[in-house]
Amino acid sequence: MAPLVVINVVGLTPRLLAHMPNVARTGPAGTIRPVLPAVTCSMQATLLTGALPRDHGIVGNGWYFRDLGEVLLWRQHNALIQGDQLWTAVPGLRTANVCWWYAMGAPTDLLVTPRPIYHADGRKSPDCYTRPPSLHDDLESALGPFPLFTYWGPNAGIASSEWIIAAARRILAREHPDLLLVYVPHLDYDLQRYGPAGPEAIAAARAVDAALAPFLDELRAGDAEVVVLSEYGITPASRPVDINRALRAAGLLEVHTQAGMEYLDPWTSRAFAVADHQVAHVYVRDPADLARTRDVITALPGVDEVLDQVGKAKYGLDHERAGELVAVAEPDAWFTYYYWLSDDRAPDFARLVDIHRKPGYDPAELFMNPRDPYVKLRAAAALARKKLGFRYTMSVVPLDPSPVRGSHGRLPDDPADGPVILGPFDGDAYAATEVKSLLTALIHPRG
Repeated sequence: MAPLVVINVVGLTPRLLAHMPNVARTGPAGTIRPVLPAVTCSMQATLLTGALPRDHGIVGNGWYFRDLGEVLLWRQHNALIQGDQLWTAVPGLRTANVCWWYAMGAPTDLLVTPRPIYHADGRKSPDCYTRPPSLHDDLESALGPFPLFTYWGPNAGIASSEWIIAAARRILAREHPDLLLVYVPHLDYDLQRYGPAGPEAIAAARAVDAALAPFLDELRAGDAEVVVLSEYGITPASRPVDINRALRAAGLLEVHTQAGMEYLDPWTSRAFAVADHQVAHVYVRDPADLARTRDVITALPGVDEVLDQVGKAKYGLDHERAGELVAVAEPDAWFTYYYWLSDDRAPDFARLVDIHRKPGYDPAELFMNPRDPYVKLRAAAALARKKLGFRYTMSVVPLDPSPVRGSHGRLPDDPADGPVILGPFDGDAYAATEVKSLLTALIHPRG
């Protein structure tokens, strides 16, 4: 029986497909109309459920968990997705997930997802979580440890995508799943660093195409059903919008101080934003502050629109996890999470790659601080301390967001800048909510 293999090439657009001949052979290229926000977790949840965020509940890559009083991004448990998913759309399937999000606890037979080791002394080591547990040792013995530090951060590059592709090939050859989903992240990096139109973007597209070529050849030779798709496209962006600093200046956002460092205080803030690329969920504790909060945000240069309950409903984003207001950036702008007014008051995690403690997304994690002439030397010294077993701090991330040149999250103004889908289809335009049905129709369970 021919398996269905779905390869998610993050950031792939019709414009970049012109530089990816091996991928282009998959089939006619159609486009996908993404949901708002067009970010990883929301789009993947829609592709898996066929539903809008109002129904599946994934309103972004993170949100304010009101019952905990905490902003949490990049949670991994599958139970956060509300509704039935592709994994169980056809009874009797043997399924495998290689690095699609919300993998932990999902009803899949096999899975691989990034999961660092957080040592008791503060060190962080690369690793992954697998089901079954024996898959971990099999992949590590064959491929080496999961290359976490090339999966995200200043050293993010093709090595992580190559490892993921190799893991997918091994799982397909040895475990024979009926449905295999694979996440290939490499285009996410240089398109945010340098923008989607420069030579770096073209080089990244060619690198992904070359990395996928042997896998795609194997799939075609084995008569697999193959679909290549993406979640969003990255567009040029050069204007960071400090939405939380504006709310703080208006007296709506509060912080608390420890050891001279300021921390966002969501419990006492009247309003604060969870910045997520070009979309920001704004949580307003008292309805009496809604009008003033909206006025503050609307007045910010770089803000395109501010959605209230009616506006959220228009985009299918009216879920209880969403902010009372949702800000959408203009095409060349994006939202920072910064809330401190002086860099000497920034928390220590701001200068680290720390996706779980920051109360918002930080694309500056893709850079080493260009203003520090000794940044690489400091990083090397920290790495040496780590290898010797000592505590270390990798303080390399800049607090200046200006190097960022690409972003996503708002709905694309041009389909050529949006996500794609290639496979045994007719090259049409599809809503993201239609993709689950398209994939389900291609699944053939074991007889």
